[in-house]
Amino acid sequence: MGLTTVVVVGGYLVFWTLALSLLARRFLELRAGPMRLLLSGATGVAVAGLTAGGQVQARDRSPGFVLLFIGIGLLVAMGLLVLLELVTPIQLRARTVAAVRAYRRWRQRTKRYSQITRIAVRHGLSAHLSGRRNPSRQQRAELARRLRLALDEAGGAFVKLGQILSTRRDLLPDELVAELSQLQDRAAPVPWDEIRRLLATELGAPAGEVFAQVESAPLAAASIAQVHRARLHTGAQVVVKVRRPGIEEVVGRDLDIALRLANVLHRRTTWAGAIGVRELVQGFAVALNEELDFTIEARNLTSVAATTRSDVVAVPRTHPELSGPRVLVMDYLDGVSLDRAGSLSEQLGLDRGELARTLLHTLLNQIMIDGVFLVDPHPGNLLLLRDGRLGLLDFGSVGRLDSTMRALLQRIVIAIDAADPTALTDALVEIVDRPEDVDEDGLERAVGRFMALHLGPGLPVDVKLFTDLLLLVTRHGVAVPPEVAAVFRALATIEGTLTTLAPGFDIVAESRAFARAHAHQALVPDSLRAAVMTEAIKLLPLVRRLPRRLDRITSALEHGRLSTGVRPFADDRDRRVVTGSFSRRCSPSWPLLPASWRPSFSAPTADLRWQLVSTSTSYLATTCSSQVAC
Repeated sequence: MGLTTVVVVGGYLVFWTLALSLLARRFLELRAGPMRLLLSGATGVAVAGLTAGGQVQARDRSPGFVLLFIGIGLLVAMGLLVLLELVTPIQLRARTVAAVRAYRRWRQRTKRYSQITRIAVRHGLSAHLSGRRNPSRQQRAELARRLRLALDEAGGAFVKLGQILSTRRDLLPDELVAELSQLQDRAAPVPWDEIRRLLATELGAPAGEVFAQVESAPLAAASIAQVHRARLHTGAQVVVKVRRPGIEEVVGRDLDIALRLANVLHRRTTWAGAIGVRELVQGFAVALNEELDFTIEARNLTSVAATTRSDVVAVPRTHPELSGPRVLVMDYLDGVSLDRAGSLSEQLGLDRGELARTLLHTLLNQIMIDGVFLVDPHPGNLLLLRDGRLGLLDFGSVGRLDSTMRALLQRIVIAIDAADPTALTDALVEIVDRPEDVDEDGLERAVGRFMALHLGPGLPVDVKLFTDLLLLVTRHGVAVPPEVAAVFRALATIEGTLTTLAPGFDIVAESRAFARAHAHQALVPDSLRAAVMTEAIKLLPLVRRLPRRLDRITSALEHGRLSTGVRPFADDRDRRVVTGSFSRRCSPSWPLLPASWRPSFSAPTADLRWQLVSTSTSYLATTCSSQVAC
């Protein structure tokens, strides 16, 4: 048998296998995978060839033979598909595959869980999960040290979680904040061969073709990504930020464990519920998932660059055509971090105080004017460029504020500047997640004492003022929104950075001057005119609907159809008072109720009692006073 014959026969078999399998799926309208289709088609070809081909001589084969061959093969293929569906349905196979994958994830999570547990036990943290201890200051310092070591050894998302917790001075004790601030997000670099393969997959071409040059040694390597310097064919210097291969699974597993641990702490300890550990971890999970998607960072960079007003502040420009979820290409900023910029600033003859003022005004503009700001302005994310400008880095996670929140923050700063406790209390009550039972008078008195203590004549003022203010608010049972906490966290971080850059720089005085200037700017005729136009546009739909609504109300009043809906027991506290009193004083009246109204109290609860009150109010109104002394 020659090669030509083999090729012809092979092509013939492949053609009829595909044809029969596709026809069988078409006639049966079954969802079948490629392996099932190929198996059914090949079986149909084999059976049809053995039956029809064995009965008909080659010289007698005609178009009728082809029809016979197709008929037998199609019936066999369809029968095999039906048999396979009966034995192993597609849904069963999908569930089996999903179960296997879930088992693998469970096994990986359990392995990591046991590793985290061993780390916690090794560092003596297991005894503190019960929440029954009240440690002294020295014991808290030792506990904080052990926690830092445990998080550092666990690595992955736990290091970043510790870094986030270190910024929540409004919730955590000073000993814990000081220890967690020492955590460093570092990781061993991924080998260049893996990075090169990932770049080829993401860019659609080898890195050597896309870039004129790429340095194999990374500029920096962290737990989420690492950065390589490169040069485009146009000559532009860029950096390539590459997500670590497989980090999605690692982060997902660690976040799942962190959320489970937070739920355990929330159930078993009092301190976790008091500071909102579960909510903290949930917010951290959202932020970390955003960091994994570099398209979000690219959008953040574009947004911040568009709103940066100063010519002496640089934000790297992105290259969208070369970027994606796992790769981000942006311009290279040639400079040194601010904590090592002393010699460079002297060489350039720069005024450090002016640099600090420019940096602070840039951050305040982002917070109070634009609403998109850098949440972690530590010296490593801030550069002094060799041309004398300031460079901003790391916009993987940014803070966002709406216009209402920005206006309230300005009111807080202005109230502090004017030492007005009433205005400050009003702004705080509006900006936080206020519970219904907040004691506003007590909060205002506490704020007044706070301002007298911190803003008296001759007293030094720093960013710790804002942290203490948040602590005061939380002690009154008021939860601080995460975006507001992020603002004060950024201010606390920038204070340390500015102190390093320009010792003696008064960040609070500059912030107050900034707020006053923008408040005065809002009172100039052009700003007032723009504000009036904006509010008028918002009110226009309401004004248009108002006559029609007034007409409906007056018409209903004229014809006696006006009604109102009242919910006297909408507040849970009112329901507790009524049900408690009802249980204590009206319990003998159960036999007086109709049988259909009597509840079953096999498991008595307040909810059941309230349902009874809701359904039998009219009856009790007429009988309770006469039958029982209510």
